[in-house]
Amino acid sequence: MNSVYSVFKFLVGFLLAIVLMAGASVAAAVYFASKLSTPPERPVFPNDKTAVQIARAGVKPTDKASPVSTSSDAPSPKPLEPGAYRALVTQPIGLILRDSGNRDSNRIGGVGYKEKVVVLEDSPDKEWQRIRVEDGNREGWVKGGNTEKVEGE
Repeated sequence: MNSVYSVFKFLVGFLLAIVLMAGASVAAAVYFASKLSTPPERPVFPNDKTAVQIARAGVKPTDKASPVSTSSDAPSPKPLEPGAYRALVTQPIGLILRDSGNRDSNRIGGVGYKEKVVVLEDSPDKEWQRIRVEDGNREGWVKGGNTEKVEGE
């Protein structure tokens, strides 16, 4: 009878150890999965410009910055230059407005999603577009292919 009790104790101990190991494994897997599913913080580099520096460079303090033009009392649009056309920004996160048509140029502002712009010209390689925001006070270069021509305007 004593040997049956010893075997029973061994089996209960063994099963308890297996359950504890499985529980610890699941807890570790959940912990690491949650750590890997959150994006890391955006790195900050010494040459990054702050929002204050960008605002000083591109917008006068008296100007109102509006990411999307929705007002119906806006002035009538200016006549377009030859070869220019009206377009909407199609990039869901908006676009970075730069002072020249390359990735290393200075950021001078931004253009919001579905904001109305006037495409003034394309770079020779079609990688960049020079635009003017419909409010008329901001002009610069954005990455090409992120605007869609508005028909009928």
